[in-house]
Amino acid sequence: MTVPINPAAIDIFLQPGEVYFGDRDTRIRTVLGSCVSITFWHPQLLLGGMCHYMLPGRGAARTGEPDGRYAGEAMLLLIGEMRAACTRPVEYEAKLFGGGRMFSFNAGDGVLDIGNRNIEAGRRLLREHGLTLAAEHLAGVGHRSIIFEIASGDVWVKHMPEQTNLRDVA
Repeated sequence: MTVPINPAAIDIFLQPGEVYFGDRDTRIRTVLGSCVSITFWHPQLLLGGMCHYMLPGRGAARTGEPDGRYAGEAMLLLIGEMRAACTRPVEYEAKLFGGGRMFSFNAGDGVLDIGNRNIEAGRRLLREHGLTLAAEHLAGVGHRSIIFEIASGDVWVKHMPEQTNLRDVA
């Protein structure tokens, strides 16, 4: 089934730490560096959501409301939206994006490699919730622009690798 792009769809731009869930009249955009986005799309009901998390975990016990800046908490927020729509997470198609290295130098022991740690957290969370990935565009150097069209479930990715300053090469 081909669903035409809806030119009247509302555009939502996710900032780091935000989560959004909507219907076929919604398009969600974001820009990712080392952060990760997970998109969820319900192919029958044309519902979907996306998170933009910054870190794999909080590092300390969570208190209060879930915070979308952290992988597991962003996932809880989206699952809450799915349940509010009377759907279950396993009914959704999941896609994973981001986790890029923003600088091409080697961080050595990997402690500073937040992108890979974010990717690992996203994959782990999807496994824990019984979800398989339909698509992914992960890691590498540079940032990505993401556009998720809920009407069709399509996600467009524009990957922009780090640019070398030519004055520094000579």
